[in-house]
Amino acid sequence: MSKRDAFYEEIFDDDGIQEADNELPLWWLWTFYAAIIFGIGYWFYYEEFEIAPGPQASYFAEKAAMAAKAGKDPTPEALLAAIGTPAMAQGKEIFASTCVACHLEKGQGKIGPNLTDNAWIHGGDPVAIYRTIRDGVPSKGMPAWGPALGALSVQQVSSYVLSMRNTNVPGKAPEGEVK
Repeated sequence: MSKRDAFYEEIFDDDGIQEADNELPLWWLWTFYAAIIFGIGYWFYYEEFEIAPGPQASYFAEKAAMAAKAGKDPTPEALLAAIGTPAMAQGKEIFASTCVACHLEKGQGKIGPNLTDNAWIHGGDPVAIYRTIRDGVPSKGMPAWGPALGALSVQQVSSYVLSMRNTNVPGKAPEGEVK
């Protein structure tokens, strides 16, 4: 035995540490094997064969769709087509919770203008009504509801307001241009 081997035997043999070579629990091994199989299947499904878009591609596609949707006003046809649908019923509920304070229950006007006549201060076409609700008119006291409600809810409220137009509920005198 060399001096070096004797040195290592003297230092490391009597440290009192014993090797315990126990087997791993079966539940742990099966979980480990299942994770490996899942990882391989996941890779083939999303990366190799591209059967479905991966999570990152789905995220960016959804984000791009939301950005495109938020940047465009709805068409007048889309707003008018929602009249009488469940979306307009949801718009009525939103109107009842946010707009009644100024326009009253039937839209006849209190602080805000009468929404049931044919005279409109900021334009009576569907897109103008949508923009007025979304962007508000701070100089007249109309808050911008777009940030608080979101694009879909603003569309629903716009459709409900369009359904009230020309119903002529007695209330505040007409203001604005006749449409």
